[in-house]
Amino acid sequence: MDVKRLLSDDAVEVFDALAQPTRLDAFRLLLRYAPYGLAAGDIARLLAVPHNTMSTHLAQLERAGLVTSRREGRSIIYAASTGRTASILSLLISELPVPAAEELAFPRLRPSEPVARTYNVLLVCSHNSARSIMAEAILNREGRGRFHAYSAGSQPRGAPHPLVIDLLRTLGYTTDDLRSKSWDEFADGAVEPMDFVITVCDSAAGESCPNFPGHPLTAHWGLPDPAAAGNNEAELRAAFQSTYRQIAARMSAFVNLPIETLDLAALKRRLGDIGVMEGATEMTVAARAA
Repeated sequence: MDVKRLLSDDAVEVFDALAQPTRLDAFRLLLRYAPYGLAAGDIARLLAVPHNTMSTHLAQLERAGLVTSRREGRSIIYAASTGRTASILSLLISELPVPAAEELAFPRLRPSEPVARTYNVLLVCSHNSARSIMAEAILNREGRGRFHAYSAGSQPRGAPHPLVIDLLRTLGYTTDDLRSKSWDEFADGAVEPMDFVITVCDSAAGESCPNFPGHPLTAHWGLPDPAAAGNNEAELRAAFQSTYRQIAARMSAFVNLPIETLDLAALKRRLGDIGVMEGATEMTVAARAA
């Protein structure tokens, strides 16, 4: 059988798997988080689909070769598998006629909609070297101008962890502006007021914060310290990758909140829900349940 015939058979199976809104949304979500993937529970939460229903859809995507799964502790992590899809898309594109010269000038990207309001967000952990640095970088990219993220610490280390910088650069982030700094820089009107202050480590959440101007809404999204999670470089890199994935999932949920339409109580509740996503510390979960 020729290659095109094989690819056509693959295309039928792939398109059949994606011919359902939830499965298509799940695959698109996982493409955003390739190659690390997301926990099954987080996929269900981000797409607002019951866990059992989501598990059925993920199983079908896996049978079609569109996702792979692995176990991390008690969680099953799903990641997009792009090889099969890329081959099918290449086949379809090869069938297109060469576009006319005037068609090449047509804009490939639709202009983004103007941002009506920018929200300032301060991400805090004690040393401002790992979790809060990653959170700042991710939110500034995921927020697409709607959010302006900063990070700080109560006892800053003076420089971001080198494995954080290496990971972010590998993922295409610009890291030149990332630095470890004290939260005092953001206190008493030193900078423009914050709308949100979010702690990402338990020790920072237990400390007395400075007086941040603007009466920001606070939340705690505690995650374990990846720098304390391994005895060698390979284990540390795996821990930083896992923490990056967990923070990215939270930031995706955060930037998609309908902030303008939620009252204060509902917004605080939704922020609390984000905090107890996969990977949350026991302190975070206990505080949410209280």
